[in-house]
Amino acid sequence: MMRMKNIILIKGIAIILLFISGCKKYLETESPSSLSPETVFNTSSMAKAAVMGLYGRMTDTYIYGQKLSVNWQGVSDIESNGAFSESNYVQPTSDYGAGNFFGDSNNQTTRWKSLFEFAEMSTAVVDGIRSSPILESEGATMYPLLGEALTIRSLAYFELVRYWGDVPFKTEASKSDLSNVFSEKVDKDTVYYHLVEDLEEAQSYLPYKGANGEYGTVERITKGFAKGLLARVALFAGGWSLRDGNLFPNSTAEKHPSLPESNNYYVGRVQNWKDYYEIAAKHTAELIGASENPHSLDPNFQNIWESVCGGRLNSFNENLFEVAFGMGQNGDIGSLMGYAVAGGSKFGSRQFGGSYVTSTAYYFYSFDKEDDRRDVTLSWIGYGADNKENISTNPYDVKLAKWRIHWMSDAYLAMHKTASGRVATGVNWILMRYSDVYLMYAEALSQIESPDAVHQAAGISARQALEKVRERAFGSGSPKIKEYSPDFLEALINERAWEFGGESIRKQDLIRWGLLYEKIEDMKMALCLMYDNSKPVTIFDKTYQPSEFPKKLYYRFLDDEFIDKNSLNYYGDLPANPGGDYLSVDWFPKQAEKPEKVDPGKVYNYTIWPIRALLAGTGLMESYDYSSFLSQLKHGSEIQAQLNQYKMGNGVCNYRHVFPIYVDDIRESRGYLENSFGF
Repeated sequence: MMRMKNIILIKGIAIILLFISGCKKYLETESPSSLSPETVFNTSSMAKAAVMGLYGRMTDTYIYGQKLSVNWQGVSDIESNGAFSESNYVQPTSDYGAGNFFGDSNNQTTRWKSLFEFAEMSTAVVDGIRSSPILESEGATMYPLLGEALTIRSLAYFELVRYWGDVPFKTEASKSDLSNVFSEKVDKDTVYYHLVEDLEEAQSYLPYKGANGEYGTVERITKGFAKGLLARVALFAGGWSLRDGNLFPNSTAEKHPSLPESNNYYVGRVQNWKDYYEIAAKHTAELIGASENPHSLDPNFQNIWESVCGGRLNSFNENLFEVAFGMGQNGDIGSLMGYAVAGGSKFGSRQFGGSYVTSTAYYFYSFDKEDDRRDVTLSWIGYGADNKENISTNPYDVKLAKWRIHWMSDAYLAMHKTASGRVATGVNWILMRYSDVYLMYAEALSQIESPDAVHQAAGISARQALEKVRERAFGSGSPKIKEYSPDFLEALINERAWEFGGESIRKQDLIRWGLLYEKIEDMKMALCLMYDNSKPVTIFDKTYQPSEFPKKLYYRFLDDEFIDKNSLNYYGDLPANPGGDYLSVDWFPKQAEKPEKVDPGKVYNYTIWPIRALLAGTGLMESYDYSSFLSQLKHGSEIQAQLNQYKMGNGVCNYRHVFPIYVDDIRESRGYLENSFGF
C-alpha cells in the first residue's frame, strides 16, 4: 500500500509550517503568518500541499501518533491503561492517573497544545481556500480540498471538546494583530453546533473514495468518512456530558435523572437532542443507500487487522479513513498494545505489543464463545523468549490483539529483528470503519423512531443494520445473529463493545450515553464476584455460574511453537490429564483462593485483586463506598480493611471525565481561562 509519506506530503508539511509559524504553541504572541495566504492559495498545487501538511500533523504524538489512539483510552468497561494497580491508578502526572479520572493541571501528558495547533492550522487552511482567487475557476479541485480542510478542523475541535469539555473556539484563523488570539471558553453546545454545520458543508464538496484518482485511498478524507464523522459528532452533540453550571449558568440543557449534581456541576444534554439524532440517521442512511458508496463490511473480521498491520489497503473498503503512518518513521500502533511478544525471541531483542492498554477477563467472558471477534480482539496467549507461545493467567492483562507481529510486513519484521530501540511500526490508525456507520444508523433511527423503522434513503431497518454487523461475527445463517437483548439500545451498547475493543471508542461512547460510571461499576463488581467464585455473575447479557469458570486451564501445542486455541477449556473444568500431550495452568478462580495459611505482611490475590478492581476509575465520582457490596463476599471484611488505606473519589463532583487544562496554558491565557471541576 502506498503511504502518504511521499514528496507531496513532505512538501505539504513544509508549506503548512511556514504558513502558520505562529502556531509553535497555543496562545503564542507572534503573528501567525510568515507566508501569506495569497502566496499559498493562488495555485491549486500549493493549496493541496497545505492540506497535505494537515494530514502529516495528525501523526503527532499528542494527536493520533500515540495519545488519541492508545494512551487516552483510559478506563472503560472493556479497556484499561494502568488502571488495575494499587499505585499507578492515582499517579497525578501520568496517563495512568488521567485514565482513572484523577486529573491534574500539572500533568503534561494530557496537554491540549498539539491539538490546538492542529485546529489553528486547519482553520488557516480553510480561510485560505475560501479566500482563494481560484476557488470558483478551479472549483473541481479547490472545493474538495476545502471539504478536506473543514473535516480536519472539525476533527481537531471534536477531540478537544470530547476530552476537555468547554474550550476556546473560533471560526477564523488568528489575526496578525492578535485581536482574536486570546479567548475564554465556549460552551460545548455552541462548538458542536458549528462542527455539524461545517461537516454538512464539507461532505457536500467531497467525492466518494475512488470517484477520481486524487481520492483513491482511505488515507485521504472522502465523502464516506465526512458523513460518518458528521453522524458521530451529531450523536455526541445530542449526548450526555459533564456541565459547568458556574461558568454557564444560563444553559438550558436538561439534567441527567440519575447522576447527582454537586457544586453546580452536573451531567446534561441539549433539549433538542433528537434533532441531532435525526442528522446522524440521515447521513448514515444516505451513505448506506448511495449507489456510489464504495464501502462495505469485510466478511472476515480478522482480515481487517491482518491488512492494516501488513500495510495493505482493505479490499472491501471497510475502513472509511486511516491516519497514514510510515514504517520506521512514526506511529506506535502495535508497539504499545497488541499480541505480546517478549524481547529476545526470534523476532529480535525488542518486545512487540504489550500492556500499555489491555483488557480483562470480564470483557473476554462478555463475548459469546461463537463470536469470531473474541479471539481476534483478545488474547491470553503471548509469545515468549523461548520462541514458543505461552498462557497468561492475569485477569487484568488480557491483550488487545488486533495488532500482531505475525501479521506485520516482511520489511517491518526485518527492521524489528535488528532494532536496538523501539521501532515505529507505521501501522495506520483506523479512525472509522463501516460497521460503525451501520451501528450509528441503528442507534439514531431506533431512538427517534423504533428498531424496525426504515429510513427511505437506506432501505433497511435499524434492526437489520445491527444484524448485518452480527452476521459477520457469527456467520451467515447462525441463529445467534438474532439472539440479543430485547432492549434494543442495550443490544447496541453491547454490540459496540464487542465490535470496537481497543479502538479508542468505548470510553467516549459510554460518556455520551451517560453510562460511564454505571458500566465501569458493573465491570468492577463482576470481577470481584468472579474471584469470590461463590455466586452467579452477570457479564453484559450473560449470567455465569461459578462452575463455568475453570480452576485449571488445559491446553496443548499444535507444533513446537503455537498453542492449539481449540484445546483451551475457558468455560468449565475438564477431567485431570485430559490427554497425554496437554499442559495446564491454574486459572484465576484458583489463584484468587485464600490459602490455608496466611503469612502476615504478604500480598495475596484474594484481597489485592478485588482491591485493584475497586480502585479502578475512582477519580470519576465525588465519593465511593463499597461496604455494602463487600459484605456479600467471602473475604469482604479483609478486603475492606485493606481498601480503607487508598484514595477513592475526587471530592468535588460526579462524572468528572474531562481533562484539566495544563497550568502553563492557564498562565498564558491573559486571564481568559481557568479550570473547572475542582482541578
